[in-house]
Amino acid sequence: MPTPGVLAVVERAGKLLLVRRANPPDRGLWGFPGGRVEPGETLADAAVRELREETGVEASAGDVLTAIDVIRRDGGGSLRHHFVLVAVRCRWTSGDGEPADDALEARWFTPAEIEALGSNASDRVYAVARLALLEAAPRE
Repeated sequence: MPTPGVLAVVERAGKLLLVRRANPPDRGLWGFPGGRVEPGETLADAAVRELREETGVEASAGDVLTAIDVIRRDGGGSLRHHFVLVAVRCRWTSGDGEPADDALEARWFTPAEIEALGSNASDRVYAVARLALLEAAPRE
């Protein structure tokens, strides 16, 4: 059965907050703060909690941007894990972002810096970043 998780996508001054993961499955890779949804917890509450735990940043949860399947198999093709990650837009209220919990580093990135991460980022980080910033752009 897939494990539900959230990603907290926070924008401040045209930059997005990413963390470098300390633990598997994406140890050493950059991605949005996030983690498992606890039983009885809403997606919004989970995103805000994970953001606070990993970075100390305070925010309020907004809309859902997208959902991502992360399916990893071993060399023989057997399923190692399956996460369904829901990216939640969060509105920054305070905090600069200090690594805590399972984050090695926390940093605000421009879209170009996120794109330049390449294989140093978790799956679909740049695609979610583009979606978040595109959706945040003023409409004409």
